[in-house]
Amino acid sequence: MRHRVLHAGTFLVFVLLGCAEPQVSAVFTELIAEFEAHELAHDPERRARDGDLDAARLWPDISPEATASKEEAEATFLGRLRAIDRSTLPAGEQVSYDVLEYLLNFRVELAPFQTQRAPFTNDSGFFSEPGRAAASLRLTRVPEAEAWIDRLRALPAYFEAHVAWMRRGIEEGYTQPGAIMDAVVGQVRALAGFTPEDTGLVEPIDGLPPSITSSERERLRHEALTVVRDEVLPAYQALLTFFEEEYVPSARPDLGISSAPGGRELYRTLVRFHTTLDTTPQDVHDQGLAEVARIREEMDQVIQETGFEGSFGEFLHFLRTDPQFYAETEEELLMRAAWIAKRADDQMPRFFRNLPRLPYGVRPVPASMAPTYTTGRYWRGDLEQGVAGGYMVNTYRLDQRPLYELPSLTVHEGVPGHHHQVAVSQELENVPDFRRRASITAFGEGWGLYTEFLGVDMGIYETPYEHFGRLTYEMWRACRLVVDTGIHYLGWSRQESEDCFLDNSALAPHNIQTEVTRYISWPGQALAYKTGELLIRELRTRAEDRLGVDFDIRAFHDRILDDGSMPLSALNDKMERWIQEQAQGG
Repeated sequence: MRHRVLHAGTFLVFVLLGCAEPQVSAVFTELIAEFEAHELAHDPERRARDGDLDAARLWPDISPEATASKEEAEATFLGRLRAIDRSTLPAGEQVSYDVLEYLLNFRVELAPFQTQRAPFTNDSGFFSEPGRAAASLRLTRVPEAEAWIDRLRALPAYFEAHVAWMRRGIEEGYTQPGAIMDAVVGQVRALAGFTPEDTGLVEPIDGLPPSITSSERERLRHEALTVVRDEVLPAYQALLTFFEEEYVPSARPDLGISSAPGGRELYRTLVRFHTTLDTTPQDVHDQGLAEVARIREEMDQVIQETGFEGSFGEFLHFLRTDPQFYAETEEELLMRAAWIAKRADDQMPRFFRNLPRLPYGVRPVPASMAPTYTTGRYWRGDLEQGVAGGYMVNTYRLDQRPLYELPSLTVHEGVPGHHHQVAVSQELENVPDFRRRASITAFGEGWGLYTEFLGVDMGIYETPYEHFGRLTYEMWRACRLVVDTGIHYLGWSRQESEDCFLDNSALAPHNIQTEVTRYISWPGQALAYKTGELLIRELRTRAEDRLGVDFDIRAFHDRILDDGSMPLSALNDKMERWIQEQAQGG
């Protein structure tokens, strides 16, 4: 029997060609263990959640040295992975192989582009991490509180490390476009202008349990406020000065990433990364145009159902301006969202057998983020940390938050959308930890968009206007395919990009402007939604056609989600096997 020796630093793996499956599985298991140790070593927040107080004092090490070491290790992991014959692994481990190969392959492919030189989008970035970290932190002991205060002390150095990368980007012509910088500077200015109490960074101290003495609580709170006042807020002010005086004058004048050095090749890679498919920008663009045409036909049919007499454009104007479609207060918007969420909860057992333990709440987007934030978003919870999932509703500018879109938004971000999918993934058993944590956009966002369609079966849409709102959201994602490729590959202007939404959907103008700015700042990410949704709908149609009366919608949905996030090609293969098994009697 021949032997092959694989070298990985001091690590030697003897792969027996033609060896028995258990031996290959052991090699793969060892590789996963080393990869997960590597992931944990570069994630101090996770180590802190596991009780590591030293890690609780740290932000991620993003220095050039640490980054180069991380990238080198990941290239080695990928080589070792590809030396394993996937076909000899058990079915469950083949899924792990597919997910790990996807993650490592694109980390290796994207590493040379050094995207960390532009570490933010239009609505968030490293500067918003402290607020997110504080909102998800639950402190129970004095040492944990002291570690959080030390972490706040380390924040200026963390900002400086990001500034160093951005200065390199300025020197090399790799920056974000000037078109997004008003939103970014506005957010940093708001953060820099907070009082220490209003930053939210002291709230974890305020949340300490009553078992901590009042004198200790007061000491810790005073210390935290002092650090925020004397170190954190000056760091935000220094960052604001950097953005205003150095970054904005050097920002790219063009919208598309293709105008940056190496940007055209980067975008082609990002298209494959975000869709998880071997496709091209032009193919995605053409698919988007076809979807826009199809959805417009469905929209015209719904308009006829309303009895509206007038053109398509006049109907959009009616939806955007009639007061009946808008909440009068923030509380009304949140209450409507919560009511829809509970109606969706009520339907879940009809469509799923596997329901996760973690609940979710309906919350407003924080005021500091709201002006440049999307209409809604999901924030992950953590059952171990006692943090529920969050369906975040943007209550800024109520005249731009139409109620007819709220059902689609709610099922997408809450259940059966992101909260359900993420919570199920977090509770997976007998899978590697990286599988529970994997977030592959085409899978997760494809599922979220599919659930908007599923909302029809669930009875979520009660009026033709809400049905039109669902189609508007589907059109939104179809236009994303057209607009993202238009901006980053075909050289489209902002007006050309906004026109796709203005002419074909009832999205509010503010939302459209915010969304287009997001696509400008985050090349390729917007392509994942429609790509994933189209596959899941195709899989359902395929299963319904082949199984007929034996098709079980609950079993179908559970099977889609029961292995967690994965590339679309792996999902297609998995569900095709499931359909065949069901057709043969399960």
